[in-house]
Amino acid sequence: MESTSETRVFNLENFNQLCEHLAAHDQDLREVLENHGYPPMWTRENTFETVVHIILEQQVSLASALAALNKLKEKMQEITPEHILKLTDEELRKCYVSRQKIVYIRGLAEAIIKGEIDLEKLSEMSDDEARKTLVSLKGIGNWTVDVYLMFTLQRADIFPIGDLAAVNALKRLKQLPSKVAREEIVEISEQWKPFRSVASMMLWHYYFSNAKKRTG
Repeated sequence: MESTSETRVFNLENFNQLCEHLAAHDQDLREVLENHGYPPMWTRENTFETVVHIILEQQVSLASALAALNKLKEKMQEITPEHILKLTDEELRKCYVSRQKIVYIRGLAEAIIKGEIDLEKLSEMSDDEARKTLVSLKGIGNWTVDVYLMFTLQRADIFPIGDLAAVNALKRLKQLPSKVAREEIVEISEQWKPFRSVASMMLWHYYFSNAKKRTG
């Protein structure tokens, strides 16, 4: 395996190997692999549409966010900053976009058009630099940035502490009390450095696999 200090991203070539590396050092993650197999390597293109999608996912179900995204696609064919800014509030609300998220998405569109945000340049920045740039926009907080860094830029060492599914999966996997302190969750995730993104995908895989069993 390549030196951990050199590993900044995960990809198709190293993803399964990184899962195995984590499993070799964490019995609970090893059981996830043994019981559920490798997690999907969830990724998204580095586009305006992707960031809109992540904003739509804030504090709602994945299904609700996808329904809104698909409505937007029906309305404008291609989701671009220019197309978004041509729509009225009423048109956006008919696409299931809340008033609050209309403000966020418009702000993002305007920042891109003005050149204040360049998605391609974000891919060249460090995690901290990209985070600082994105959180300067209204409505984009750490959870949104975490998802963008993990899924879009494929950065290897992100733990989304604000993601309920990941945190609940960790609690269940490690048999922790439901009211465990945030600091303890962070401390446990530190043990997976510098591959916390991959560990998070293993946690999501565990979470979704068990959810399917319960509903199936």
